[in-house]
Amino acid sequence: MAAVARPRATYDDLVRVPEPLVAEIVNGVLYTHPRPAGPHTHTSSVLGISLGNPFYLGSGGPGGWVIYFEPELHFSDDVVVPDIAGWRRERMPKRPTTAFFKLAPDWVCEVHSPSTRALDRSGKMDVYAREGVRHLWFVEPIERTLEVYRLERGLWLRVATFCDDAVVRAEPFDAIELKLAALWDQPHD
Repeated sequence: MAAVARPRATYDDLVRVPEPLVAEIVNGVLYTHPRPAGPHTHTSSVLGISLGNPFYLGSGGPGGWVIYFEPELHFSDDVVVPDIAGWRRERMPKRPTTAFFKLAPDWVCEVHSPSTRALDRSGKMDVYAREGVRHLWFVEPIERTLEVYRLERGLWLRVATFCDDAVVRAEPFDAIELKLAALWDQPHD
């Protein structure tokens, strides 16, 4: 049985995806997935706050970064939306006025959900390497882990894996301690 060739997905295909689905194009294929559930949203929000204050605002940390939630990144024909991305301020002194970014971030964080894990760890990871993203984090809110990767000679090197309630220093944000316990979805009192 011969495989049927599908036309490459375009940005027009992506914008036709109905709300509230998130859509991305990786290697010419359109992927859609639902908005994240509570544990994912909690983890990405707390992580963004934990890094944003010291690195974006310079409050209790060195500053020098621009950090955004769910930026739409356009790289050739690929359109990806990481959970959080950061650029060193010297590389992005001005925000783009478009709804998307063409400049590859210095750091990307993907908070895994059951519907995004495989794509994050395959196609998107390859796109980030090709575009020269220097640092990549994978956060697993259910397993309570943080994996830290660094791009070296075009290949991802896993630098560290942290878990549970550890207090860590993780590159490129190792100027501060990050309390992982805050990232996991804790019940409210």
